[in-house]
Amino acid sequence: MNKLIWSFLITLLCFPHAWAKEIPETPSLSAISDLAIAAIQQKLAITNNAKVVISPQSLDTRLSPPRCNTPPTAEIASDREIGRNNTVKISCNSPDLPYPWQIYISVRVDILYPVVIAIQTLGPGDLIAEDQIKLEFVEQTSLRGQQFDQTEQVIGTRVKRRIAANQPIYNGNLCFVCKGDMVSIYARSDNVQIKTVGEALRDGNLGDRIQIKNSNSQKIIEANVIGIGEVEVRM
Repeated sequence: MNKLIWSFLITLLCFPHAWAKEIPETPSLSAISDLAIAAIQQKLAITNNAKVVISPQSLDTRLSPPRCNTPPTAEIASDREIGRNNTVKISCNSPDLPYPWQIYISVRVDILYPVVIAIQTLGPGDLIAEDQIKLEFVEQTSLRGQQFDQTEQVIGTRVKRRIAANQPIYNGNLCFVCKGDMVSIYARSDNVQIKTVGEALRDGNLGDRIQIKNSNSQKIIEANVIGIGEVEVRM
C-alpha cells in the first residue's frame, strides 16, 4: 500500500500538468493593458538617464474579451524599432470562438531626456549664470541639435543666438570661446604642458578647431576648444 502511495506522489511531482486541468479564464482590461506595456518594455532600448512614459490606449469598458484557454500573448505588430506610436497585438485561443481571439492596441511611448533649458529669455552677448538655467526632462522628438544634460556645462558661456524662456539650450546657441576673447592656451605632449595666453580670432564651441593669436609670439596658431576660455595645442 505504501509503495502505491509513494508511486502516486512521485508521479504527481514529476508530471504536475498530467493532473492539472487548464481552466479557461477571461482576461481583465487592465491585464490586457499590462501585456501591451510589457511587450513594449521588452523591445525598448534606452540609455540610463532617460525617462520613459508608456501609455496604452484606454480600452472601452464595454469591451468583453472571451475566455482564454491559456494566458493571452502580446507581440509588436511590426518589426520596426519602437517609435512614439506603436501597435501591439493581444491574442489567445478561446473555447468560446472557432478562431483565435485578438485585439490591436495603440501604445504611445514618450522618451524624455534631461536637458538644460533657459529659465528666462537670453540674448546675444549674455553670459549664462546659474540662476538663469535649470535641468528639465524633454521629450526626444522636441530636441534639435546637440543639447546639454548638466547645468555646469554651460555656466559661464556666452550666448550667440537668442534663446527663448523654457527652451532647450543647444551647442549652436553658445560660444565657449568667443571672437576677441583672451583665452588660455595649453600646449601639451605626453610629458610636458605649457600654458600661455592668446586672442580668439573666431567663435568656437567644444571640440571646434579655431585660430588663436599667441599674445607672446604674435603668431597665429590653430587650437582645439576644450572648455570655457580654454584651447589646446598638441605638441
